[in-house]
Amino acid sequence: MKKLIVLFVMIYAVVPLLWANDECNQQLSPSEFRAKQRTFITEKAGLTKEEAAKFFPLYFELQDRKKQLNDEAWKLLREGKSKTLTEARYEEIMEGVYDARIASDRLDKTYFDKFKKILSCKKIYLVQKAEMRFHRELLKGMHKKGDDSPKKPQGKK
Repeated sequence: MKKLIVLFVMIYAVVPLLWANDECNQQLSPSEFRAKQRTFITEKAGLTKEEAAKFFPLYFELQDRKKQLNDEAWKLLREGKSKTLTEARYEEIMEGVYDARIASDRLDKTYFDKFKKILSCKKIYLVQKAEMRFHRELLKGMHKKGDDSPKKPQGKK
């Protein structure tokens, strides 16, 4: 269950503060994060300036709405830490979490229809692929920062 929750957060949440890069120990502000995300996605998906100008306001609107849903789900899950809750309350909590996931998926579908008015389906696909790559690279960077052990040189076998 915990892995499912972590996956939910990684997919649906916009992380407000992440490490800037491997060489830097400062955190990004939400606007800096979005600027880096926009640049990365624009480049990797091959968006024109005109496409990007129309697409990203909607894209970030979607991210904001999904973050609200995720925040609601996390609030419910934190309530579940209480040892005094009844089984009925746990059921309400889990119903709320699943409802938030469903609502997030519905938002994705609604915004997909809006995105199609701006971008081709191929470019929407490339945007999603770039978005996943962006998050993966940020997470890799965060893991590297926590690893102070020297890297072993890779020789030929």
